[in-house]
Amino acid sequence: MQALVVIDVQNDFCPGGALAVAGGDDIVQGINALMNDFDSVILTQDWHPAGHSSFASSHTGKAPLDLIDMPYGPQVLWPDHCIQGSLGAKFHMELHQDRADMIIRKGYNPAIDSYSAFFENDHETPTGLEGYLRTRGITGVTMVGLALDFCVNYSAVDAAKLGFDVTVRQDLCRAIDMGGSLAAAVEGMTAAGVTLG
Repeated sequence: MQALVVIDVQNDFCPGGALAVAGGDDIVQGINALMNDFDSVILTQDWHPAGHSSFASSHTGKAPLDLIDMPYGPQVLWPDHCIQGSLGAKFHMELHQDRADMIIRKGYNPAIDSYSAFFENDHETPTGLEGYLRTRGITGVTMVGLALDFCVNYSAVDAAKLGFDVTVRQDLCRAIDMGGSLAAAVEGMTAAGVTLG
C-alpha cells in the first residue's frame, strides 16, 4: 500500500501569502493529478496559534529568518503565518481536499514548532501519522508540497528513519532556499535513503 503525503499546500506558503514560497501554487494541479495513483492521500496543515514561539513577532528585537536557541534546539524565526482559522492557514483553493483520507495538523503547540509530518521539532513528540500509516498497512510514501527544504525534507527524513520506503517528487515541491538550505536538504534526504524523483 502506498500513500501520497501532501505537505502544507496552504495560502500562506503560496504567492501573496505571509511566508510565500516562489512558485508555490504552480504545483497544485500536478499534485491533484497524482492523487488517484495512491491507495491513501494525507494532507498536512501548518496550524499555529497566534503568538506562536516560532514567530519573530514573539521575540523582542528579532526579525524573520533570525536563528534562536529553543529548549529543543535551533529554531528559525518566521513571519506570523498559518494562524489557526485564518485565510492563510487554509489549503490552496484549487487543491483537491476531498480526496484526502486524513489531515494532520501540526505546529499547534505554542511552545514548539513542527516541520515534520511525523514529529514536532523535538524529534520525539509524535503527530500520530506513523500509527495511521502502519494500521492502514502502508509501507511506501511519496511526498510533495511546501517547502522542499523544510517541512518536506524533515518529513521525508523522519519517514525513512521510521522504515518507510520514501520518494520525494521534487517537480511537485518548491523550496525557500535560504543560505544553502536546499542543497543541505537534498544531501540529508539522500543520506537518509530517500529517493529523489
